[in-house]
Amino acid sequence: MTGPTTKDEMRRVFDAVSNWGRWGAQDERGTLNYLTPERIAAAGKLVRTGRQVSCARDFPVMPGPENPTPALHHIVMGGDDPCAHGVPGLEVSLDFIGIAYHGLASSHIDALCHVFVEGKMYNGHPATDVRSTGARRNSIMAAKDGIAGRGVLLDIPRLRREPFVALDKPVRAAELSAAEAMQKVVVGEGDILLVSVGRDAQKQHQPHKPGEEYALAGLDPDCIPWLHERRIAVLGSDAVHDPSPPVRPIEGWRIPVHMCALGGMGLHLLDNLHLAGLEQACASENRWEFFLAVAPLRIARGTGSPVNPIAIF
Repeated sequence: MTGPTTKDEMRRVFDAVSNWGRWGAQDERGTLNYLTPERIAAAGKLVRTGRQVSCARDFPVMPGPENPTPALHHIVMGGDDPCAHGVPGLEVSLDFIGIAYHGLASSHIDALCHVFVEGKMYNGHPATDVRSTGARRNSIMAAKDGIAGRGVLLDIPRLRREPFVALDKPVRAAELSAAEAMQKVVVGEGDILLVSVGRDAQKQHQPHKPGEEYALAGLDPDCIPWLHERRIAVLGSDAVHDPSPPVRPIEGWRIPVHMCALGGMGLHLLDNLHLAGLEQACASENRWEFFLAVAPLRIARGTGSPVNPIAIF
């Protein structure tokens, strides 16, 4: 059985998974509402050994096919002249960073104002509420106090017994359920779900060829109802959720997972995570659930933020 393939079918999926109005007309948190204090406290009990694993990529300063606008990192003052300020006894090093984090290189979280569907964003607010001076609605400040809860990793390459998800074979909803069964874990309400497609293994086995568009595997649109039914709080991936470029393009729906998640469900997305270390930790600990903490920067009116999610076992 295939997922939606036409513009009209995609619209019906969007309407079916929409959470507009579920938490009130003014809500800007979306599925973060599933992360209740009780669920966060319960997730804290998953910390048993204290093992910590970062799920972020290094600050992407090197240009490349996946990183056409590399981040900036400049040393403003170094140890070769630490007293440049002319203040006796003050020896310091200083640096500057700058980043355009949306794209394929930086580990980041998408705010609900990041993607529009027919001129509207989550909860029916107009796209024009995001102006040159920032987002009036659905900014990353909805997560200003951080995101913490039960993290669950579904390792699709492990399920397929392949090093990575093939670019032309997106992850299907049935595989999400199969991964649950294999890993003896159930994704539930308020979970922070991470789906691995083996991005780093793909880069090793299929190096990018000059002149080709940089490609990443992702989820088939038939996963969207599954994600909605499970009432997850946040969705993350080592890629960008939607196959890039699209495997089966749908008119008007270039990035259907982003559009239905951010625009319809109010589901924040974690893009470009580094999950290889987490995969190894889960396998060695023999459990695919853990406490996960995500701390977006407090960017007033921001459309997202770089992040360094930390899994704790």
